Amino acid sequence: MRALLTQNRDFRRLFLSQLITLSADWFLMVPLLVLLTHLTGHGFWGGLALAVDTGVQALLLPYAGTVADRLDRKRLMVVANLVGAVAVGGLFLVRGSEAGPLAALAVGVLAVAKTFYGPAANAALPNLVPAKDLSAAMAVAGSTWGTMTVVGSSLGGVVASVVSPYACFGVIAALLAGSALLSAGIRQPTQAAREPEHEHPSAWPAIREALGYLRPRPRLRSLVTVKAAVGVGNGLLVAFPLLAVHYGVGAMGVGLMYAVRGLGSLLGPFVLRRVLNRPDWLLSGLSISMAAYGVSYLAVAVLDWFPVALLGIFIAHAAGGGNWMMSSYAIQRVVPDELRGRVGATDTMIAMLAVTASQLVAGVFVDSLDTRVLIACCALTTLSYAAGWRLVTRRIERREPLPV
Repeated sequence: MRALLTQNRDFRRLFLSQLITLSADWFLMVPLLVLLTHLTGHGFWGGLALAVDTGVQALLLPYAGTVADRLDRKRLMVVANLVGAVAVGGLFLVRGSEAGPLAALAVGVLAVAKTFYGPAANAALPNLVPAKDLSAAMAVAGSTWGTMTVVGSSLGGVVASVVSPYACFGVIAALLAGSALLSAGIRQPTQAAREPEHEHPSAWPAIREALGYLRPRPRLRSLVTVKAAVGVGNGLLVAFPLLAVHYGVGAMGVGLMYAVRGLGSLLGPFVLRRVLNRPDWLLSGLSISMAAYGVSYLAVAVLDWFPVALLGIFIAHAAGGGNWMMSSYAIQRVVPDELRGRVGATDTMIAMLAVTASQLVAGVFVDSLDTRVLIACCALTTLSYAAGWRLVTRRIERREPLPV
């Protein structure tokens, strides 16, 4: 892996661009949530910002994937990062009585930029490395989300606390401009020669085709709905800034909670990967991971001590990260290559829509419910989903006894 980074210039530039873009995302969100809570005195606008971020990505993801197959990916990455830098610049206007709407607008534009950057970068990667190095390159690239969640969240909390959230926004705008420069310097083609236009279905017919493939396959349907379990409870992230106020830990505490979340998401897949060697364990393992997420956040709500809260957050997202990895791996194994991208986009879209709905509902109640009651409600929602999902999948196992 080290040789891949040191000897392959174009892969190195793409990898660094992805690192910067992902770290900028989390370096931004923690200071913004803290700032909105401070300026508005409410948790609603922070919840709305989170919901706008995930909602925009969920709705645009199928279209963005289609665009990444049709337009020059390098140019798409450059433009996306530059648009993102401009959107972050708009956060300097987040002041006074209009802070909430302005923040939601800027986050929405940034989400559009991120939605187009991600598929272009992911699709470009296989074209920049030899086939023999692809698995190593995917492993390196796959570690970026969890790693940068830890790094970006931690640094965002520290800088927001020591300097100001606006200093974070300036750094992020510069980082995104730097990411655009890195992408612009890639020399190899980022995509193969284009196929005839009629061979590329547009986004929504592509999604309909994926849904048509899923309809007669109940076991596969169970796999593309499993990520929604964590999604429907994900609204509790809205409560992180208020939980930090409850414990008196400020912006650094918010950053630490998000960092622990990222660390759990990073390590969970490595802990739970043993399940992948036993296909007959898969559905049970997925239901247990969903339940572990809910139980861990119930502990956060009940046990009123910040170190316990951090431990609960870590365990919850280790379970959630393992859940995501196990279901994604199983989907990749059973879906034909020509449909894999579309089914994968449908899978991600369902999960992100669940996250968006949860964050919107949590945002409505965050100022009227006790913070720990809200967290408990979200945790119980995930537990209820997990129980219902398991009841359905047990019937599927009886009808389709062979493992996936």
